[in-house]
Amino acid sequence: MNENILKVIDKKVRPYLNGHNGDIQVLEVKDGIVKIRLLGQCSGCISAKYTVQDIVESSLREEIPEINKVELVDSLSEETLDMARKILSRKC
Repeated sequence: MNENILKVIDKKVRPYLNGHNGDIQVLEVKDGIVKIRLLGQCSGCISAKYTVQDIVESSLREEIPEINKVELVDSLSEETLDMARKILSRKC
């Protein structure tokens, strides 16, 4: 199933996201749930939730009926976390 998911993403999803200076990373596939992370400009977009539903999930479910849900995993990069730690550790 992972190979089919990547094929659909490469064919239908990634070109759309690349057009918005973004990309996608598949983190995990388990029990019909695909966990993803949006990258680039798409990672901070206020419409990310709708992109996941309207573009990613619909494309995957159309081609792979075993997919039940696509979940967006939001996380900060390690670089951002390090910067926050440095700022918070400064003494006033």
